[in-house]
Amino acid sequence: MSDQPIQRALISVSDKTGLVEFAKGLAKHKVRLLSTGGSAKILKEAGLAVTEVSDHTGFPEIMDGRVKTLHPSIHGGILARRDDAKHRIAMETHSISQIDMVVVNLYPFIETVASGAGYEECIENIDIGGPAMIRAAAKNHEFVTISTDPAEYDSILQAMDENEGATTLELRQFLAREAYSRTASYDSAISNWFAQQQGEYWPKRLALAGKRQMKLRYGENPHQQAALYSRPGDHRPGVANSEQIQGKELSYNNINDANAAFELAAEFDEPTVVIVKHANPCGVASGETLADAWDRALACDPVSAFGGIVAVNRSVNLDLAEKLKELFLEVVIAPEFGPRARETLSKKQNLRLLRTEEMPDRTETRIQATTVAGGYLLQTVDSGRVEQSDLKVVTKRQPTEQEMADMMFAWRVAKHVKSNAIVYARGGATVGIGAGQMSRVDSSRIAAWKGGEQAGVEGSVVASDAFFPFADGLMEAVKAGATAAIQPGGSMRDDEVIKAADEAGIAMVFTGMRHFRH
Repeated sequence: MSDQPIQRALISVSDKTGLVEFAKGLAKHKVRLLSTGGSAKILKEAGLAVTEVSDHTGFPEIMDGRVKTLHPSIHGGILARRDDAKHRIAMETHSISQIDMVVVNLYPFIETVASGAGYEECIENIDIGGPAMIRAAAKNHEFVTISTDPAEYDSILQAMDENEGATTLELRQFLAREAYSRTASYDSAISNWFAQQQGEYWPKRLALAGKRQMKLRYGENPHQQAALYSRPGDHRPGVANSEQIQGKELSYNNINDANAAFELAAEFDEPTVVIVKHANPCGVASGETLADAWDRALACDPVSAFGGIVAVNRSVNLDLAEKLKELFLEVVIAPEFGPRARETLSKKQNLRLLRTEEMPDRTETRIQATTVAGGYLLQTVDSGRVEQSDLKVVTKRQPTEQEMADMMFAWRVAKHVKSNAIVYARGGATVGIGAGQMSRVDSSRIAAWKGGEQAGVEGSVVASDAFFPFADGLMEAVKAGATAAIQPGGSMRDDEVIKAADEAGIAMVFTGMRHFRH
């Protein structure tokens, strides 16, 4: 095998970014251009000599363009091994000319689905000939250069400039790998779309695809490798689709924590500040202003907030920015940053600012995946939401209006705290959080202890992400000063727990829904 100069290139692209400049670069190396309808039209208008595929094959495009490149003159020219005598004889016998380069990107199926187009339009945007040519060229990469992305054009032309019109095997291998990733991702999007159309969450064969957004310096620890991928067609506002407008490179832990913080901030309609450390909230508050919410969120656990991640559900204004700049933080993620806020925060050059433009839809049904040895564990995300009308008061004492509001607040926070989760809240702010303990009693004690370091949890309400299996966990909250409790209920010992609540004189409500988070 030798790297022969490219003689003929087949161009058929939907995304025409940089096409004319690239084709002119090929023409400089005396490459003959073969193209289809729209691409051929643009190249001809640019003054380039182009042969249409239908003229090359001697067969017209038919069936509204569904059949145009699916022809032996095309696929034989791509797939023929130049070092195989039988292949050369077949080419001569059937008047097949070799095609040394294929430049194809696919019908915009993902974009069509994202636009809200109807079923038939989406079907028509499933490319058939494109993937066939891509796969053929990638298979025969020993002799054929495949390009599926305008971002590859410069490296191809540079290789041709350096190698007298040829590309290198190393480059062709890289492009072949990218090509198969592209068709796999494309087919994955189509497969998943069909499953959605049929209301099927769990198809027999799972197709996962992602586009690399960035390589990361390392994973959770320096000896681990990591990268961030986005899902094709998934435009949910959040870290993966955010714009970093300031600060140093994001780390794996930054991304994980920022995602946790932003999803929690989306639970609230009121101006809300969330402070997260190691994927758990260490302070959450709602208020009339973000600045007020910040003060009360920070008061929950100012020690843990140091080096934390902050998420808000409003545009960051100057008042909040002035407060944020006083504490060492890793990331601030928000839908927007006002110009004066950006100017103020620019003084903290290492502080990463992530702009999302919008807040995510907290009710959206999505799939989340966790890897396990040998496979994937999938589930729908916890978009469950309890309204006040869903609550069942199970104690003799009815909760006050303020207790009810605080329990609703605490419950939404508890949903985002690692199990076993206990959250104390008062006045629309957390005052103590216990997370990730094997014992719910320990979570109650830790949350009370953390709260006691600051303003204390006296007069607060307590939320538990799952039922109290025994009265002891609830009694720890009562000893700490909680006056009302919200929990799912459903324990075999509910009667025992309710009796203990009545004896302590607190109000308790059941949600009928739990929020385990592992």
